[in-house]
Amino acid sequence: MIPCAGTGQDGDWQKGVAWPNPRFTDNGNGTVTDNLTGLIWLKNANCFDIRSWATALTDASMLNSGECGLTDGSVEGNWRLPNVREMQSLVDYERSNPALPSSHPFSGVPSNDSNYYWTSTTFQPYTSNAWLVRLIFGSVLFGARRTPTTCGRCVADNEA
Repeated sequence: MIPCAGTGQDGDWQKGVAWPNPRFTDNGNGTVTDNLTGLIWLKNANCFDIRSWATALTDASMLNSGECGLTDGSVEGNWRLPNVREMQSLVDYERSNPALPSSHPFSGVPSNDSNYYWTSTTFQPYTSNAWLVRLIFGSVLFGARRTPTTCGRCVADNEA
């Protein structure tokens, strides 16, 4: 171990970004704004249920208003799977089952061992795998992209 004291590095300061209050805003149209990251999330956390990685990518990009509780006017191409860092940004490591902030407004979050969520991030060097975030504990792992055992979450950079 290398001491961080006096280095000016993150470990020295041990600061982070304070979460805004409220952390999330339910937009009333099937979307949720994360006030920390600015990302817009699909409120229904289990819209696609179980999918392979390729199917989750396709389904996310084809999502539009009128599906999964959306009334936001979005069209195909507005939504996508989050990358691994975006998905991790939702995790509250002080909580479990699910590892989400206590005041989260998401619906359909599985409360069992099946709450693995695909990310768009391929696992290197084994490109037949992709990163997953397991919301029961907030753990990050990788899985075979062909395996239809995980859920798809959707995110948009801006509201439609």
